[in-house]
Amino acid sequence: MTELTTTDRKLLAALKRDGRASVTTLADQLGVSRATVQTSMERLIQSGTIQRFTVDIDSSKGGEVIRAVMSIEVQGNLTSSIVKALKKMPEIVSLHSTNGAWDLVAHIETSSLADFDGLLSRTREISGILNSETSILLNTAK
Repeated sequence: MTELTTTDRKLLAALKRDGRASVTTLADQLGVSRATVQTSMERLIQSGTIQRFTVDIDSSKGGEVIRAVMSIEVQGNLTSSIVKALKKMPEIVSLHSTNGAWDLVAHIETSSLADFDGLLSRTREISGILNSETSILLNTAK
């Protein structure tokens, strides 16, 4: 595990606001050199702290997105293989372990109901998933 510096934390916050910001822009925002930003980014990527860069699409500007949350109950000793299988599905944006009645919660995004249905079918075929409940997110308040 890489210990995060103050610069690392500021860089991560800036990237959360704008993942497309240039190294020059980030350096200006953080008040450090381009080389410092580049070195920090490379270290954060190498350590796995930064796992991917992504794009958030404003659905009001085209490109309708179906978003959902899936709660998953897992057969105890198969959790790691189930997580590995779910992480391979590009429609699963994030996957979280949790407490309570459900073992995992997946955040899902697809571009159509047909793709959404396909994801549900593929998920049901994963050995060790005992039960799941999926809710489509209809409106975002914030």
